[in-house]
Amino acid sequence: MTILRFRVYWEDDDQTYRDLEIQGSQTFMDLHHCILKAFEFDKKHSASFYESNDRWDKGRELNSEVLTNKKDAPALSMIKTPVSALINLPDQKFVYVYDPAKNWTFLVELIGVSPEETYRREYPFVLRKEGIAPAQYGIKGVKADKIMEIEERYDLGADEMAEGFGSEGEAAAETDDGGTEF
Repeated sequence: MTILRFRVYWEDDDQTYRDLEIQGSQTFMDLHHCILKAFEFDKKHSASFYESNDRWDKGRELNSEVLTNKKDAPALSMIKTPVSALINLPDQKFVYVYDPAKNWTFLVELIGVSPEETYRREYPFVLRKEGIAPAQYGIKGVKADKIMEIEERYDLGADEMAEGFGSEGEAAAETDDGGTEF
């Protein structure tokens, strides 16, 4: 069974990415769920994959919902389309958009193909995580009251902000031998 390895970049920060492995026979719906899991997003919204070129231009769409295209023909469906069916190039690219209202955009690039599965690994599989995933709703991992507490602890007064530095350590102190210590 052929294994496809994809790197999924968050569009706003190319240092934040996830490497995923999926069987070529698995569908784009499986890849969609794997991306959501890797970036810790919920599964409440619709999504689309778009075939893409090297400039990340959007091409043909695969949607998570059943749609018809402009010619009243059924659009490609994530549920029915195997990932390998749309792999034409060794560095095939897709644009993945989750939650059309928020427009979370990820760039998906094929980075490897393996002829064999890894023993006892369930696919799709999150192979690597780099960077902090964006928070789908608000700020990830820190509650609002904790943020206020942190801001208050490190809040500088207006006169301290004018110079850009605090006054800590600037006062001269006299030493026992009559000299001045800075």
